[in-house]
Amino acid sequence: MKVLLVQPAFPISKKSRNHKNFLPIGLLKIGTYFQKKRRAEVKLIYGNKRVGFKPDEIWVTSLFTYWSEYFWDSVKFYRKAYPGSKIRVGGIYVSLSLKNHQLKQSFKEKCEKFNIKPHSGLYLPAEKYQPDYSLVPTNPHPLDYQIIHASRGCPRHCSFCYTWKLEPEFNSKKSISEEICSNKLVFYDNNLLKNENIDELLEEVANLKWGGKAVRCESQSGFDGRILEERPELAIALKKAKFDYPRIAWDWGFEQWVSIEKQINILKDAGYSSKNVYVFMIYNWKLSFEEMEKKRKKCWEWKIQITDCRYRPITQLHDYFDARKKVQTSEDYYIHEGWTDAEVKQFRRNVRKQNICVRHDFTFHSGKLERKGVSKKESMKLRNMPPAKIRKILPDAWYPDNNMKLKGEK
Repeated sequence: MKVLLVQPAFPISKKSRNHKNFLPIGLLKIGTYFQKKRRAEVKLIYGNKRVGFKPDEIWVTSLFTYWSEYFWDSVKFYRKAYPGSKIRVGGIYVSLSLKNHQLKQSFKEKCEKFNIKPHSGLYLPAEKYQPDYSLVPTNPHPLDYQIIHASRGCPRHCSFCYTWKLEPEFNSKKSISEEICSNKLVFYDNNLLKNENIDELLEEVANLKWGGKAVRCESQSGFDGRILEERPELAIALKKAKFDYPRIAWDWGFEQWVSIEKQINILKDAGYSSKNVYVFMIYNWKLSFEEMEKKRKKCWEWKIQITDCRYRPITQLHDYFDARKKVQTSEDYYIHEGWTDAEVKQFRRNVRKQNICVRHDFTFHSGKLERKGVSKKESMKLRNMPPAKIRKILPDAWYPDNNMKLKGEK
């Protein structure tokens, strides 16, 4: 039996091809399942390519709904290339389409058109197997981490998130030590700290070694700051377990700042540097540009970095956002009714510049400085100059705490 696993040609930067956010972990587990349970020959492909054998089955994964076009491009390609092969599809877009009443009918019609079988949620027969990382192409970027799930689901029911709909049951593991095959663990848990065995789990991770070296960790989805407030000792446990770059979420209004500041201080008291703490913030959503700017400037006061998340509803089936284009419309990408294209791009630029300032301990950002148009010696002198003098040398100097106006505003 021959099985082909396909990750469509999603618009992922080449330098991030094996990025922790885009590794097709579900396909890697399915690959192990077919090799061990079905004695199959398995190959993983990125994009649309013919392979050196005729596959009996082709499994195509999906990601975000707004990348649906790349998914269907792969379905069309492989159906035409291998008309006799069985094609099964799954992943986030597929699962959401089968659950959402606005997407379901047209999605099922397309599946019938291309004679493919959709699967919603986890493929349970493969869940007990470990991912086969040897299937991942490592040229030119070797894989230096592994993905871990210590829990599934999330007990929080945030309106902008669909995790709790895709995985309605919250299940926790007691141990992960038998799964370790790397010195770098990336936890894919949606709410790691809600694990009912979190104390034992973090103690276990703190003592883990691989190849004689200590294991370091990162949580892709960040930590539930409300739990940190209730149990600040968990921040110390996270530090001992060598979790790097802790992230918390500031999803709602500016008035939450007192609570967010408390969460940040809990992490700092545990030994984390402020510049290595990140805050997730959703923009192009219910909160206005002006309120998001207030939140951004508060993060500047705390000298922490922002992970900005541009909101798109699950019914959005395309995304042609281009930061280089001065003017775009809702025909190009989703723009919330309370936002404008200019505001979406301005906020994104502001966050990027501010993060650079935080990382490099600068009070201002300059494109010329970023492009190394100023010598290191001169840049050190600039640090101590007043803004008026700096702007004479660097007219594009931008200060994160200034009240910046959008282009065209009076």
